Amino acid sequence: MPTAPSHAVSAIAILAVMRRPPTPVSLWFAGAACAMLPDVDVIGFRFGIRYGDLLGHRGLTHSVVFAAALATLIVAAWSLPGVGRARAWTYFFVCTMSHGVLDAATNGGLGIAFLSPFSNARFFWPWRPIQVSPIGVGRVLSRRGTAVILSELWWVWVPSIAVVAAAYVWRTAAARRTS
Repeated sequence: MPTAPSHAVSAIAILAVMRRPPTPVSLWFAGAACAMLPDVDVIGFRFGIRYGDLLGHRGLTHSVVFAAALATLIVAAWSLPGVGRARAWTYFFVCTMSHGVLDAATNGGLGIAFLSPFSNARFFWPWRPIQVSPIGVGRVLSRRGTAVILSELWWVWVPSIAVVAAAYVWRTAAARRTS
């Protein structure tokens, strides 16, 4: 799995493409939280839940069903002035799904249960360039953790920054055409 900050960066890139100004800052933070939330499943290790179980790491919380349910819950419970409900739902869904999409590009673990709870089959992408992050903050601050951070900078941060920059250039050009 990429580290939590890298998942949050992907949410910022997603909103850069989807947003319509003005965008409340709270939407950025909520999207980042959605992108990081699926890793809450690591708590299961403390309760004896095994990695490959339905509620195990990269299981149900990394699935399409979880992303849809979380997006639905947030949109139902939270008033988002100036942001349409369908657009907000799509943003939260895509941010939550981005977590599993990035995890499936890592070089470790058992894969992602995208189809959970209907199937516990685990999937990876055919190309997996991102170094898998060790679980736990102390382990991230190791020599291996440094390799993980460098991998994420290259495979998550640089593309996310490029997406944000492209969205900015596109919006600026579009504004010039209409003025």
